[in-house]
Amino acid sequence: MAAVLAAARAPLPAELRGPAGDARQEAAVRALARRLLGSRAAAVALSVDAALAAGGPDVYRLRSPPGSTVAVAVTGSSGVAAAAGLYRYLRDFCGCHLSWSAAQLRLPDPLPRLQTEIRAATPNRVFPRINATRLGNWSHFDCTLSCAYLLSPEEPMFQVIGTLFLKELIKEFGTDHIYSADTFNEMSPLSSDPAYLAGISNAVFRAMTGVDPEARWLMQGWLFQHQPDFWQPPQVQAVLRAVPLGRMIVLDLFAESKPVYEWTESFYGQPFIWCMLHNFGGNHGLFGAVEAINRGPFVARRFPNSTMVGTGLVPEGIEQNDMVYELMNELGWRHEPLNLPVWVSRYAQRRYGAPNAAAGAAWQLLLRSVYNCTGACVNHNHSPLVRRPSLHMDTQLWYNASDVYEAWRLLLSAGATLGSSPAFRYDLADVTRQAVQQLVADYYQRIRDSFQRRALPELLAAGGVLLYDLLPELDALLGSQRLFLLGRLLQSARAAATSEREAEQYEHNARNQVTLWGPSGNILDYANKQLAGLVLDYYGVRWSLFVSLLVESLNTGSPFHQEQFNQAVFQVERGFVYNEKRYPAMPIGDTLEIARKIFLKYYPSATQRGWDGPP
Repeated sequence: MAAVLAAARAPLPAELRGPAGDARQEAAVRALARRLLGSRAAAVALSVDAALAAGGPDVYRLRSPPGSTVAVAVTGSSGVAAAAGLYRYLRDFCGCHLSWSAAQLRLPDPLPRLQTEIRAATPNRVFPRINATRLGNWSHFDCTLSCAYLLSPEEPMFQVIGTLFLKELIKEFGTDHIYSADTFNEMSPLSSDPAYLAGISNAVFRAMTGVDPEARWLMQGWLFQHQPDFWQPPQVQAVLRAVPLGRMIVLDLFAESKPVYEWTESFYGQPFIWCMLHNFGGNHGLFGAVEAINRGPFVARRFPNSTMVGTGLVPEGIEQNDMVYELMNELGWRHEPLNLPVWVSRYAQRRYGAPNAAAGAAWQLLLRSVYNCTGACVNHNHSPLVRRPSLHMDTQLWYNASDVYEAWRLLLSAGATLGSSPAFRYDLADVTRQAVQQLVADYYQRIRDSFQRRALPELLAAGGVLLYDLLPELDALLGSQRLFLLGRLLQSARAAATSEREAEQYEHNARNQVTLWGPSGNILDYANKQLAGLVLDYYGVRWSLFVSLLVESLNTGSPFHQEQFNQAVFQVERGFVYNEKRYPAMPIGDTLEIARKIFLKYYPSATQRGWDGPP
C-alpha cells in the first residue's frame, strides 16, 4: 500500500480513461480492499470517477452516507487515488498500519463513521503528459497479460527515466560497462521507417552513455530472424548503425540454424557473438545440430569483414543433452573444427571413467542420428507423448529411429561394466526415455489407424498397452533418476518462497509453466518435460481421455470432434496445475533393472517393424 501511495500519477492510457477504464480501476481497488480487510470490506464502499479530478491533479473523497450500513464511502479520481483514500481512513480513523515488513489491521467494531466529508488533492503533477504508445500482443496472450507501452524516444522523459534506471542498476550491482536492452524483441515496432528505428536506438544509447561514458549495448539479434518480413536490410541497418561502431555487441542468437550475420554484412560492422540456442523451453529429448555447431563458428570467423568476437550459449532451458554443451564449450577454444567421431568416443570414455566398446558404439549411433539434425532445426519436442492428442499429430523424425533402438541395446549391454557410473545410469535412462518416446509415437499411429479403419479390438489393444504399461513403465524409469523428477522441480520452486502462501503460488507457477503456460493454455506444452509424475498424471491422463473418446465414438457411431475433446481435456490439464498432490523429490528404483525390463518387453517388437539391425 505504501508503495502504491508513493507512486506519482502519469496520464492514463486511452483504454483506462472513461467509464470502462473507471470500472477496471474500481474492480482493482475493491480487490485490494478484500485482500486487506476480508469480510469487513463489505462495510467500505469504493468507487472510481475520473471526473472528480476535473482534469486536474488526483483527488479522493471520504464520507459516511447517512442511514447506510456502509461505514465509509471512498471515491477516487483514479484507482491510486481511491487506494490513497482507503489508507487515509484506515490510518487516521481505525489506527491501522501497513508496510513491507509488518501489518497491523485490528479494525474497530463497528467501523467508525465520519462526521464530515473529507476531500484531498495531490499537489503533485509529476510524469507530465507524455507520448506513450501501446504495442501489440505477444504470442497467444491478449493485452491483459502483454502489450507493452513504448515511450517515444523524442520525449525528454525518455532520457530522464533511462538515466535514473541505469543509475539504480549500477548502484545495486556495479558495472562492467555492458548493458542489455532489447526494445523490440518479438514485438512489432510502430513504424518501419528507418529514421524512426534509428531514433529509438540513438535514444537508448544516449541514455546509457549519459550515465556511463564507457557504455556498450548488448542486444539479442533474435528479432531479425524472428520477423524477417519486417526486418529487411534498411531496418536492420538503421537500428545497428545508429550506435557508434564497436559500442554495440549483437548476440546472433540462433546461429547454428538461422545465422543473421550472413545477410547483414556481419551486422553492418557491429561486433557479434556466434551463439548456439539449441533448446527451446527446456524440453527433454535427444537433439543436436552438431555438424552445424562444429563448422559454424569457424565459417563465421572467415566471413568477409567478419566482426565476430566470440561464441556463446543461450538455451532457454538446461539439464538436457549434456554432450551438445560440452562440444560447444570446447569449440570456443578451438581454431579448427573437431573430428566428431573421435571426439565423441573420447567424450564417452571420459564421461564413464573407462573405455567400453559397446558404449562407444552407442554414442557413434547417437552422433549420426539424433545429434545430427541438419537445416533449420528447431528443438521443440513434437513427440505425440508430450502434445495434446489429436488425429493429426506429426510423427516424422529427422533421424533413423533404428539408430536409437540399437544405441539403447548397446548401452544396456555395457551395464554390467559401467553400471556403477552415475553418468552412465543417467544416459541409459535418457536413451531409454528416447526409445520409449519413439514407441509412444508407434502406438499412437496404431491407435489412429485402428480408429480410421473402425477396428475397435485393435484400438483397445494398442490403447491398453500405451495407457496401462508403456507410460507407467516410463514414469517408473524417470522416477529412478533425480534430474527426471517432477517433485524436485516443485520442491525447488517452493524453496524460493518466504511463506506458505508464496510457496503455493510458486508451485502453481512451476506446474503452469511446464503444461499450460498461461491461464488458458496460451502456449500449451511449449516447455514440455518428461518427468516422473508429469508423465502419468498429466500426459497419461489426457491420453486416457483421448482413447476413451475414440472408443466411445466407435461404439456409438458418432464422429470424434477435436474441439469438444480440446474443451474436455483442458479441464484435465488445468486440474493438474491446481491439484495439491505431492511428488517424490528423491529417486526410487534401480535404473538398470527398469530399463532392462522395458527393453525385454519392447525392443523385439521395435526391431521387427522393418529393421534387422545396423548396416
